[in-house]
Amino acid sequence: MKRKPLVLSISFALAACAAGVQAQAPVPAATPTIPQICLSCHKAQAGSVQGIFENVAFKSQAIQLKIDAHTEIVRFDPNTIKVVDGGVAKPAEALREIAKNREARIDYVDKDGAKLATKISFKGPIRIAPEKLSNYAEVERLVALGPDRGGYTLIDSRPVPRVQEGTIPTAINLPYPAWDKFVDRLPKDKNRAIVFFCQGVTCMMSPNSMLKAQALGYTNVKVYREGYPEWLEKNIGVIAAPHFKEAWIDKQIPHVLVDARPASTAAEGAIQGAVSIPPSRVRAAVAGFPDPKLKAPIMVYDGEGGNAALQVARVIKESGQPNVTVIGGGLEAWKNAKNVVSPGALPTQVAYVPKPRPGSIPNDEFVRLASATPTGVLILDVRNPDEANAGMIKGAVLIPDEDLLARMGELPKDKRIVTHCSTGIRAEMAYHKLKQAGYDVAFLYAVLDVKKNGEFRVTPN
Repeated sequence: MKRKPLVLSISFALAACAAGVQAQAPVPAATPTIPQICLSCHKAQAGSVQGIFENVAFKSQAIQLKIDAHTEIVRFDPNTIKVVDGGVAKPAEALREIAKNREARIDYVDKDGAKLATKISFKGPIRIAPEKLSNYAEVERLVALGPDRGGYTLIDSRPVPRVQEGTIPTAINLPYPAWDKFVDRLPKDKNRAIVFFCQGVTCMMSPNSMLKAQALGYTNVKVYREGYPEWLEKNIGVIAAPHFKEAWIDKQIPHVLVDARPASTAAEGAIQGAVSIPPSRVRAAVAGFPDPKLKAPIMVYDGEGGNAALQVARVIKESGQPNVTVIGGGLEAWKNAKNVVSPGALPTQVAYVPKPRPGSIPNDEFVRLASATPTGVLILDVRNPDEANAGMIKGAVLIPDEDLLARMGELPKDKRIVTHCSTGIRAEMAYHKLKQAGYDVAFLYAVLDVKKNGEFRVTPN
């Protein structure tokens, strides 16, 4: 890899309580039907939900959609649902192959008290005139030159929460949802080369930003349509020190933080949670990093945002890690933002534990509960009868996920319910249904094999 310089409400309705009138319980907030970030460009529509496609379960005929912190479970009939991928009609079976975490919209009808999908649409690549498209090679070349030598302005059109997770080196932020507020961040020279980017090929924020810039008279504008996701896949991102604290440390999101300074220097004061890996140790240390499949967020810093952090980040990236960023300005920027440094020798071994899926139970805890189920716990098998006939955990109750809404009244509310299936997908869907109904519930997110005699084996996903 070539060396490149790095530059750097939801409102809750409360029941009124008037004098002489008994206080009422708070009115629960309505569940979202569209991500908050999308409301700047779109409106919620009756009979549809819009979010991130997380899973599909053909055995229970259900689709799991993530809308901010809310999980929506929508039933479907594979014989009648319409699947449209980037404007192309596909058979229902295509849902098995469509990549997870894509933006999707589900149109539905209400049937028997549940949502039944009539159509699911996945966004395809935004269409932009070829002469208005930039690409990774061009952006990489510009970043290597820097804005002054390259004569360009690189603009991240994403909202601040996205930029806090990392951005392309040398980029400035002009969030499309707040365009009018920050439009003065555009260069004064209307002939200067400007490249806009956002969250990938389906994201409209950078193309719309380009159109707004053209309307203001800017003549040399392009869009890097693949945006930050492609850049981070191929290269190293950059994150501002205040953003690192706000988006990662304050929110307690698991990550790997690497101090690239000499160990003796790092011991004089470092960011809490850092591990010491200077350039001389990094090639040996990468073997102890998390499996790249986990896509662990890895941040690297040195004293002043210099070559040490970049050297270490490059080696980590070349080892196959897909999510590597450098903290711009290093420890000096961290301290300038009035953040605390901690003295003392740093660990030299990386320890990373991914954040579990909300509601999931550790595998070893499930094994303990299912092997000798306490009286206050119920193991709920949400597989289909044909699967259960091949073997069930002793003492478990079988209610297939597709029957759960109709049979929920059979379950006790004075016990902790732990759901399982064969892979964790249906178990998670059952968890969300029970959670919304007020049950004390958890689920196993793992592969589970059960023998005819009730013996079972849990394998991590």
